[in-house]
Amino acid sequence: MDLDKLLSLMPQIGHLGANLLIALIILVVGWTISIIAGGVLRRVAVRSPRVDPTIVPMVHSITVWSIRIFVLVAVLARFGVQTASIIAVLGAAGLAIGLALQGTLQNIAAGIMLLALRPVRAGEYVSVVGKADGTVEEVGLFLSRLVQVDGTHVSLPNSLIWGNPIINYSRNPTRRLDFQIGVRYGDDLEHALSALRGLVDSHELALKDPAPQVMVMEYRDSTIILNVRVWAQSSRYWDLRFDLYRRAPAVLGQEGFQLPIPVQEMRTVPVDGKAA
Repeated sequence: MDLDKLLSLMPQIGHLGANLLIALIILVVGWTISIIAGGVLRRVAVRSPRVDPTIVPMVHSITVWSIRIFVLVAVLARFGVQTASIIAVLGAAGLAIGLALQGTLQNIAAGIMLLALRPVRAGEYVSVVGKADGTVEEVGLFLSRLVQVDGTHVSLPNSLIWGNPIINYSRNPTRRLDFQIGVRYGDDLEHALSALRGLVDSHELALKDPAPQVMVMEYRDSTIILNVRVWAQSSRYWDLRFDLYRRAPAVLGQEGFQLPIPVQEMRTVPVDGKAA
């Protein structure tokens, strides 16, 4: 009797086994296709000069998980689960999850806006005011990563980047450098201006257009402040800054100028014929 029941169940067991095997094949093949498609998309995007590297990680994630969701739905449909009900359940679950994860959705929306308007791009040096600064490594679906000048990684939620002022130091090909140096009252002011003009006019990193400027900026108690204004390629800005800060005092010293030292004058006032 038991053998007869087992024999009668064999077609159903065979059908279930076949479904399990096909579902496993669909899952493995679909998962593999998602990985391959994501990898091919990433390689093509990285090699193409027309694709902004900033959008590659997010597009890669969306592509991979879109394929995997379709694969999971196909696997469930193989077992007779109605896909329409699955979509309805996913919609309801998505609404509930969306209400519970409003902050996460804000990060996704902010990430989309960052990719659409592109105030930051991979490889640019930016400052998110009040949060962090560094070179943009990636703008992801939820987080963006910056590499600071000391080599440390900073991960910021996209909503923080989108919700704060962003200073982009690398977007323009050139940057202006202003630095100040002082000379003493009584020194030959025109001679000092001429010496500094010669320094910046002959410097290999200083651009000729716009032309460098050296001007009197301010009068202080014991110092006349001279301002040196020069333009440089953004990639060589810091090289020029460090070099001018090193060479400007030396150039003035060679011309006979001495760095101004604050001087305080004290006087004694006689009181009743006696010195105080």
